[in-house]
Amino acid sequence: MTSTRARALGALTGLVALAVAASGCSVIGGGSADDSSSASGRVVLVTHDSFSLPKSLQRRFEQQSGYDLVVLQEGDAGQLTNKLVLTKDDPLGDVAFGVDNTFASRALDAGVFAPYSWQTPAGASAYDLPGDSRHALTPVDEGNVCVNVDDTWFKAHHQAPPKTFDDLTSPAYKNLFVLPGAATSSTGLAFLLATIAKYGDGWQGYWSRLMDNGAEITSGWEDAYEVDFTQGGGHGDRPVVLSYDSSPAYTVPKGSQTSTTSALLDTCFRQVEYAGVLTGAANPKGAQALVRFLDSKQVQAALPTSMYVFPVVDGVPLPKQWAKFAVQPDHPYAVAPADIAAHRADWLREWSDVTSR
Repeated sequence: MTSTRARALGALTGLVALAVAASGCSVIGGGSADDSSSASGRVVLVTHDSFSLPKSLQRRFEQQSGYDLVVLQEGDAGQLTNKLVLTKDDPLGDVAFGVDNTFASRALDAGVFAPYSWQTPAGASAYDLPGDSRHALTPVDEGNVCVNVDDTWFKAHHQAPPKTFDDLTSPAYKNLFVLPGAATSSTGLAFLLATIAKYGDGWQGYWSRLMDNGAEITSGWEDAYEVDFTQGGGHGDRPVVLSYDSSPAYTVPKGSQTSTTSALLDTCFRQVEYAGVLTGAANPKGAQALVRFLDSKQVQAALPTSMYVFPVVDGVPLPKQWAKFAVQPDHPYAVAPADIAAHRADWLREWSDVTSR
């Protein structure tokens, strides 16, 4: 979720890469795994930049499995998918996490993932990717990409915040919206798909109106949220941002009972993030062990606070603030994975034409 995420889920303020664990695990950001995956005592995880788990869980996996965990972080989920496809004949690692339902069909069609079917915990199978008949991907987390607004900004400016897609094209909100691009970000692609689901063949016209109203496009979620959003770490100047349904749970000031932001639940698109064993993995057994570990109750319970996404396993408790502020939409927009696979390239080309005018 997530994005990214998320994560978006994609992730929000405070995301950090995994640190070097006391057990001797190496954490590598970017670059290549060199020959580390060929060492039988290691399992190499290829993931996106928003991946984060507590050190205690990293150590738990290493102790339980007997493998050292090496993490390669390869940009946004979209960039991650591209790299996995380009390196499918010489994979960067053993297992990948973070390919979501907006990009998964591309990875599957390219043969990036090897089949691995196991008895997932209760609830997880509800998020299986339609069309994944080989059972190459295991659901790990879910969430919704939604437009978020800075309620404090609108209150200070004595202005009602937008509520709908159409509101974002109104002159009242000119130059207020920032979002990551669909070609470089899974979060941005999710928003594009939401507009396609809503407007059908008229989606290009909607994007023309959106751009004419001063929408700003960044390369990724972190630039949009952390730099340009008024409630982000950079104290930007745009009070409307594309983020996640969980985001308002993390903009509650210390000692306050109210969030400074809210998600517009009529603008959401559901994201599911998956893990899978990479075809040609040097350590497939270690990869399988890590996939199972990501769906363990310990990891699932850590996801909301470490990566700001919802667990897919039933019965996992959520942080108290999530019940009030991380509200999920009843009817998020969706596009069938088969349609995404068939039209993604054309949609992205048309989107680029519209947004570059």
